[in-house]
Amino acid sequence: MSATKALQHLDSLLPDLEALYKDVHSHPELSMQETRTAALAADRLRAAGYEVTTGIGKTGVVGLLRNGDGPKVMLRADMDALPVEEATDLPYASKATMTNREGQTVPVSHMCGHDMHVTWLAGAAKLVADARSTWKGTLMAVFQPGEETAEGAQAMIDDGLFKRFPKPDVVLGQHVMVGPSGTVAGRPGAITSAADSLQIRLFGRGAHGSMPQASIDPVVMAASTVMRLQTIVSREVAAAEAAVVTIGALQAGTKENVIPDDAIIKLNVRTFDEGVRKRVMAAIERIVNAEAEASGAPRKPEITTLDHYPLNLNDRDASKRVVDAFRAHFGAERVRETGPAPASEDFGSFGTEWHSPSVFWFVGGTDPQTYAKAKAANKINELPVNHSPKFAPVIHPTLRTGVEALVVAACAWLPEH
Repeated sequence: MSATKALQHLDSLLPDLEALYKDVHSHPELSMQETRTAALAADRLRAAGYEVTTGIGKTGVVGLLRNGDGPKVMLRADMDALPVEEATDLPYASKATMTNREGQTVPVSHMCGHDMHVTWLAGAAKLVADARSTWKGTLMAVFQPGEETAEGAQAMIDDGLFKRFPKPDVVLGQHVMVGPSGTVAGRPGAITSAADSLQIRLFGRGAHGSMPQASIDPVVMAASTVMRLQTIVSREVAAAEAAVVTIGALQAGTKENVIPDDAIIKLNVRTFDEGVRKRVMAAIERIVNAEAEASGAPRKPEITTLDHYPLNLNDRDASKRVVDAFRAHFGAERVRETGPAPASEDFGSFGTEWHSPSVFWFVGGTDPQTYAKAKAANKINELPVNHSPKFAPVIHPTLRTGVEALVVAACAWLPEH
């Protein structure tokens, strides 16, 4: 179908979508607690004529628009926010707090742009529904919880997503990122990295700080382990390959003159190839165990998986269809090819486990003039990125571009009626 017909009423819809975006931005919700956001999404889908199912994987929402025989297209948006205090000074900035799983009260804000994702999908779902007389097939709108904790997609799958809804012919999704607003960017193959977060608990023997000979010092053990882990990328990963090993937390002891019994290391791994991932994970286990043994630890370390994001692979044929549609609609100058992003997403679980081709791309959210100045000054890395307390996509034209991209991509599969 022609995306032009579906998009002809976008201008009149934009004020309503802007209000929705500001509302969701001002009322963020933590992962797997997105009840208000899910209700807003469900209401929008019902009003547009979708069959709506709520509570999938706890707070997930699925809207089905059956419009005769034809391809089945799935569009996905994630809904959750982050435990980050917003520092944008926007008039609609979040001042919200919530109770996390540990029972702590934490600030909450949409510092990854999922509020924009929700708004994009709400807009695209309505526009395609309003143009149902021009196309045939089935559109499935999926509002997913818990992307930030790598559990939402799998929670929906485990709750019977594949049994309760028709298998899509293609799964489509997008993410707002740093980049000139008004542009889209993607690539075939790996688009976002696999990610593994681990907690390592090293065991020693505590003692008085004045008598280290009576201890097996887990602080020294942890320090040696951290330094050795840095050699995995520099000495065990080939220059033509890619991996990131980041130590995000090192926790040990409570007082300067007390050697503690144990130490905690929390680390994150990013890879773009399953073979590299397996080698890096094996190297981590080898180094951790060897450092503990070298220190005379009383027991082996505990290595616990905190979360895992799969490698997100764009199907090559489906990617070409999306890119061709984007170039025809936006013009080649607004459609960019990007390298694989070290950020991670659980979006890939839908296509991989459903055995359906999937395509994921990025939408620029940075004011074009701001981006151009930063690029000219070689200061792009200084722009606020996703998860920064100052991350704030410009509403226009980011909002329009994201809605257009979803509609154009969906229409590339939905034939004329």
